[in-house]
Amino acid sequence: MSVITVTSQNFETEVISSDKPVLIDFWASWCGPCRMLSPIVDDIAAERSDIKVCKINVDDEPTLAGRFGIMSIPTLIVMQHGQLKNKSVGVVPKESILKMI
Repeated sequence: MSVITVTSQNFETEVISSDKPVLIDFWASWCGPCRMLSPIVDDIAAERSDIKVCKINVDDEPTLAGRFGIMSIPTLIVMQHGQLKNKSVGVVPKESILKMI
């Protein structure tokens, strides 16, 4: 499954109403650590069909970033049934991300 770009317009459909757990990567194009984490998130999206993997650009979607209290990026959030299940800030190894889900 490929990574889904989430915006305010499709957040409800892609994240809140999802029947699968959702891994969300909050990132920005100018963020070096975000660029380090991005290929790991892309790999997880390609390997795991049992979850939905999304990315939210904090510069394009400040309202969504604010809704989740994003103060540092990259931040990974796991949502399930519309509820926050787990959260991680900074670059983390793939194994740690998979344990969050």
